[in-house]
Amino acid sequence: MSSGRPAYLQWASIGLVLVGGLFGAGSREGLSLVIPKLGEVPIAIAIINVVGAFLLGYLYEAVTRIDSAKPTGTNLKLLLGTGYCGGFTTYSSLATDTAVLFRDGYIWQGLVYAFGTLIVGACATWAGIAVASSVNARMTPPAGGGMTT
Repeated sequence: MSSGRPAYLQWASIGLVLVGGLFGAGSREGLSLVIPKLGEVPIAIAIINVVGAFLLGYLYEAVTRIDSAKPTGTNLKLLLGTGYCGGFTTYSSLATDTAVLFRDGYIWQGLVYAFGTLIVGACATWAGIAVASSVNARMTPPAGGGMTT
């Protein structure tokens, strides 16, 4: 039964994003506490953002294959994409860490940290899409019922 409210204002959607975000932020905090700095560079946030970019790429490709008439794809996007990955990744912390490196005189390290994370993150997103596409291709039966002529 539809409440007449847009999907993003429905309580079930908000709940999925909330639960995913709680687990994502908790995962980020846990990892940021156990991944040590590399010299003066706080690599935890860079690693987290790259992993999150891969997960978002994978999720994007994987969910596009789900029947759009079913709510499963939308729910997975809300729970895992907007919620978990949104809470897990943190580009504001990346910016703060970069600013601290600049402030402390580590200009080159800050530039490599910031641009490296963005470039590797973009590649990780592409890799996530490629991996999910490959998995989907192996799981999808060939056209024509698998018969060869």
